[in-house]
Formats: sequence, structure tokens, C-alpha cells
Amino acid sequence: MKGGWYVVRTKPMSEYMAASALAENGHDLYFPRVVTPRPRKGHKDFPLFPGYLFVRRDDSDGLPSVRGMAGLIGWVQFEGVAPRLPDDIIGELRRRVERINLGGGHWRQFQPGEKVLVASGAMEGLAEVLEAPESPVSRVRVLLEFMGRLVPAHVPWQDLHPIEVETLPTYSGRPSRRTRGNRRWIKGFGPRGIGGISTPSG
Repeated sequence: MKGGWYVVRTKPMSEYMAASALAENGHDLYFPRVVTPRPRKGHKDFPLFPGYLFVRRDDSDGLPSVRGMAGLIGWVQFEGVAPRLPDDIIGELRRRVERINLGGGHWRQFQPGEKVLVASGAMEGLAEVLEAPESPVSRVRVLLEFMGRLVPAHVPWQDLHPIEVETLPTYSGRPSRRTRGNRRWIKGFGPRGIGGISTPSG
């Protein structure tokens, strides 16, 4: 039987350490990582499958114990059997990871018209995406309901969260209540509620 790829499990936050240990012990491994605006500390990328690595083995050799290696727990098994992945599966995975990284890495690309929840610091509000971000470091232009008005704003994409359209209330044009009375601001609104959002002046 031809050789194949097997999945090995790592200790939490130990993928890079485990990959180094496997390589130093002569194992043929694949560690899929993607470029991201929020990489793992001390690295420029992030594991695509946190906690797991792929190791190629010859079936005739069996699977050696890896418990003694730094950062490793053991082989992924189901009812005592380690599933084998053929080369073409890993080959396709490599190609997809390469396309992701060539396309700017793994980040959420919000589309125009998409309904989102803005959460930036103490600020929370509903908004609609007006322009999609051009890169992981660019801001998203949205139409934000703020202080009872709809205003354009530029928001970091990390501060946007997709929501279902059905959950959105219909905007009636009537100013929403933002204070509890006696001019006390409701949490999430007020002069300090802007956070990382830049809104036009005037």
C-alpha cells in the first residue's frame, strides 16, 4: 500500500514548536499557515488548523510514537485507527493555502450592502457596508446609525460582525432613544462611544 498523510495533534498554542520537533526528527510534514492581520505572537502567520499538523508516512513503517516530542500529544485516531489522507488531498490543500496567501491572506472581506454590527470599544450599532475594503489594513466605509442619524463612517474590518438581515429593525427615520433621562447616556452611546471609528465632522 502506498504511503499517505496522517494527522498529528499538538498541545495548545504549540504548533510551531511541534513542527520544528518533527522536522528535526526527520519527518516529512505539512504545516498549513495563512497570512493574517492578527498573526500568532512571534510569527508572521497563523495556523490554518490550530492544534493539528500533517505528517507523511510510509504505511509499511507504521506510526511511531510522538509523545516524547516537544509540543505533541499523539496521532489522531478513530477507534484505534489513524485515517490516511492521499497525496492529492494535501496537494489541493497546499494550492488553496497558496491562493489565500497570494490574495492577501485570511481576513473577512465584507461586501457592499451587507448588514453588520459595529463593535469598537464601547460603541455598538447597526450599519450597512457601502464599500468593501481593498486590503487587510484598509478601513470599511459603512452607513452607521448613530445618535438617531445615519452617518457614513470608516471602520476597521476587525470591528465589524456580520448579522442576519431578519434581525435588523427597520429604520423609521425617527431618532432612537440614547439617554436614560437627565441627559445620562445609555451604555454604548455618547461622546466617548466612538472608539476606533472615524466619522466625518460637521
